[in-house]
Amino acid sequence: MSATETKPLLSVRHLSKKFPVGKDFFGRANKFVHAVNDVSFDIMPGETFSLVGESGCGKSTTSRLINHLIKPNEGEILFEGKDVAKLSEKEVRPLRAEMQMVFQDPYGSLNPRMKVQDIISEPLLVHTKMSKGERLKKAQELLEVVGLSASHGERYPHEFSGGQRQRIGIARALSVNPKLIMADEPVSALDVSIQAQVLNLLRDVQEQYNLTYLFISHDLAVVEMISDRIGVMYLGSLMEVAPNEDLYSNPLHPYTQALLSAVPIPDPSIEKKHVLIEGDLPSPTNIPSGCPFHTRCPHATEKCKTEVPQMTEHTPGHFVKCHFPGVKI
Repeated sequence: MSATETKPLLSVRHLSKKFPVGKDFFGRANKFVHAVNDVSFDIMPGETFSLVGESGCGKSTTSRLINHLIKPNEGEILFEGKDVAKLSEKEVRPLRAEMQMVFQDPYGSLNPRMKVQDIISEPLLVHTKMSKGERLKKAQELLEVVGLSASHGERYPHEFSGGQRQRIGIARALSVNPKLIMADEPVSALDVSIQAQVLNLLRDVQEQYNLTYLFISHDLAVVEMISDRIGVMYLGSLMEVAPNEDLYSNPLHPYTQALLSAVPIPDPSIEKKHVLIEGDLPSPTNIPSGCPFHTRCPHATEKCKTEVPQMTEHTPGHFVKCHFPGVKI
């Protein structure tokens, strides 16, 4: 789905995942949450690709599918040509060094009983043959890289602020020299001033270590700051994919337009039209027919209610899944 000819580091093809939430009289699953529905995208080496959308839209589930924490019902997840979805747990273990996670909760993701230097060096114990001394030296170096000091390695997670703990989480992800880092809401639990520091750190280490990011967030202001390309998800479906500037200057899907209208502008003298989406979010156990957004779209027609729109390239690199792209709401 990229306009470039560079081979993607990661290709997701027709990915779907549903979770059983109900059973019939015989104990067979008869009700499902459709968390991810026919999602496809590419991530190119060295870029930051972001997934945005409301809570429950399936963006975090997508990252867990890519990292083999859960298995898809359908689809392919090609990482450097290998289909991660078809690998066993034993076969995928070496790939975990190539694909690391930075989690949302900077405290819950760190073992409170381990010293920081041991937390950072733990992936090295699993994925390398480094000696204890070599692992300790690497951990101390990474603490310096993320803006802490080597002496902080002797402390425990509870002795740090939220922003510092997230820096520790980033250092842990960097320890095994990954190619892809999946950052799932990495700054949503932090104060706004600290968010900017962590985002700047992510950009700095991306350049330093030649990293590729899958960045997941519900905050479009944060996503604008760090992304090269953005995918907008709704009810488990990918509705629009575009380069950063294209998405913010010319959103084509009505759902994207509504999301962007809610992003606050720091200048109070600028008037901005806020688009209110009427109706409630449909249940993920009962996805609407046709376009999943038609129950809340002011421009929905009979075609929208019956025909599922296809992801089409409207302008170079700008893809949208809508029967009437570009109509303003």
